[in-house]
Amino acid sequence: MDKYQQVIADSRVTTSDAEVAAKVQEILDKHLDENRTPEVLKKLFSAIDLTTLKSTDSQQSVANFTERVNAFAHEYADLPNVAAICVYPNFVPVVRTVLECSDVDIAAVAGCFPSAQSFIEVKVAEIGLAVEAGADEIDIVLGLGDFLDKDYEEACDQMIEMKHSCRDSLMKVILETGALKTAENIRNASILALYSEADFLKTSTGKEYPGASLEATYIMCECIKEYYEKTGRMVGFKAAGGISTTEDALKYYTIVKTVLGEKWVETAEYFRLGASRLANSILSDILGKEIKFF
Repeated sequence: MDKYQQVIADSRVTTSDAEVAAKVQEILDKHLDENRTPEVLKKLFSAIDLTTLKSTDSQQSVANFTERVNAFAHEYADLPNVAAICVYPNFVPVVRTVLECSDVDIAAVAGCFPSAQSFIEVKVAEIGLAVEAGADEIDIVLGLGDFLDKDYEEACDQMIEMKHSCRDSLMKVILETGALKTAENIRNASILALYSEADFLKTSTGKEYPGASLEATYIMCECIKEYYEKTGRMVGFKAAGGISTTEDALKYYTIVKTVLGEKWVETAEYFRLGASRLANSILSDILGKEIKFF
């Protein structure tokens, strides 16, 4: 048994899909309503990675997108801003030039997002270019083919190499849980990413496969908790893909807070929501009227 198989074998996180579904329902039944507060809504808004990842993105459209974040800081100065703007790596220089808000990070999907199918040299180079251009955070994708073939060493070696290319920037590892499907696969992928120096675990690309699910979130958070108890290192969690309503966001927040604890959701340092439509929904609920700002 190699070191990767060993760390998976040592995990006590459940691999029962039925048990996971039951735990998710139990958490929501007990704790969802207690989180329906104005303070939590503001936390949810400040946890958003405001995202544009379209084939039609251009320098002008990304500049306009960034200007809305600048405008929000002026028009709603009493509210927290979003956590980050997430774009394709070639648009990082645009965001860096236009963004005026020092409290908003620049995130880039890189490493041949969303498929992660290319030479490792290409992935590393793309990450390095994004970081050099000013990206504070890099969202990469787990090598699903290697993982499903159980070539854990190759999958982990590539993640570690990409982490080194991130230098001081955060590395979020996207597991693509909609492709992994089962509790066992999601648990095993989470463990491998954690032991490959991930700073965040992220559910989905929001592209080819189903997006975030509460069940995947529960498993991933249980893995983060177990890893923290063993190593003392806090790793963040990001839900992404199909999250568009305040009610959705509240459910993810409730799972993360219940499993990992208050310190994981106090700020955006360890909790994120990747979305393009969610901001207006939460903003409308905070202000009590329909808002279409973004």
